[in-house]
Amino acid sequence: MVLTQAEEVHSPVALLTARERGVLRAVGRGLSTAEIAAELSIAEVAVKHHLGRIVARLGLGEEEPRLSVVGSQPVPVPPLRLAVLGPLRAWRGAEAVDLGPVRQQALLAALVLRAGTPVSRGELLDAVWGMEPPAAQVVPVYVYRLRKCLRPGDGQEESVIGRDRGGYRFSGEGVELDVDTLEQITADAAAFAGDGDLTAAVGRYDDALALYQGEPLSGLPGPFAEGARRRLTERRIAVLQEKLELQLRMGRYADAIGELAVLTSAHPHSEPLAALLMRALYSSGRRADALGVFTRLRRRLVDDLGVEPGPLPRRLHQAVLRGDDLTIARR
Repeated sequence: MVLTQAEEVHSPVALLTARERGVLRAVGRGLSTAEIAAELSIAEVAVKHHLGRIVARLGLGEEEPRLSVVGSQPVPVPPLRLAVLGPLRAWRGAEAVDLGPVRQQALLAALVLRAGTPVSRGELLDAVWGMEPPAAQVVPVYVYRLRKCLRPGDGQEESVIGRDRGGYRFSGEGVELDVDTLEQITADAAAFAGDGDLTAAVGRYDDALALYQGEPLSGLPGPFAEGARRRLTERRIAVLQEKLELQLRMGRYADAIGELAVLTSAHPHSEPLAALLMRALYSSGRRADALGVFTRLRRRLVDDLGVEPGPLPRRLHQAVLRGDDLTIARR
């Protein structure tokens, strides 16, 4: 988020000099210390000096005060929505919120996905920059800018990012987060399945999968985003497996085979996915194709990882050879 001149006049940024405001804008655009120095024609040491003064003047140190416009009245705003199951995005009502440069977004993701847990400045540095530390004091500057643009709605003036002695804390109260919605919907699906309503359960799993809008946290740098991306992708596969299992129980083999063929191609070492595809193919009368899935899985595991298939695919392989329908029908 870039402040306009009018906003700067009526905000704590008005306490800064023109040079300091220039540095703050450059940090908000994601420029490095060297890039800021080149753009403003000053030395890198001067950039770091200005950043230190910005942090001090805006009260972004360890005892960070509440940042609000003196004398203003809280203005009701629409609820805040955040999405991480794809590019990191935010909306207030129908209006998209500008979350700033990618490292600022990565910092936000590191807070959002640990909602309610204090995260220290050092932890945020490690999460977002890893072994490449940023310009001095950039974490409080990014947090300041995020606090300015993220308010939960319902007339609340406070930002969803707070601070205590343990560090910065994201409060999810009053915020709609797509990963929370994902868990609510999958719980509904599991309940439908438990009651025997498999059609409704499959429908709810489809609703959950529709929340994914591409690769989770796509384009965000840093070790935390990389780990979260992997975890959220694995969660998607687990939800897909639950849905496909129900489709097999319903006899919808053709639907399951189509999705499983794509999944096993993308995840050639996944034994659970290969086992599901073997069951679907065998149950639809394609015994030779089911055996071929095991052969390809074994080849990839041995050639790429130096291991043999585990008990599940081996058991299914033997059941397909014997024509053991009962074993194959079991989950």
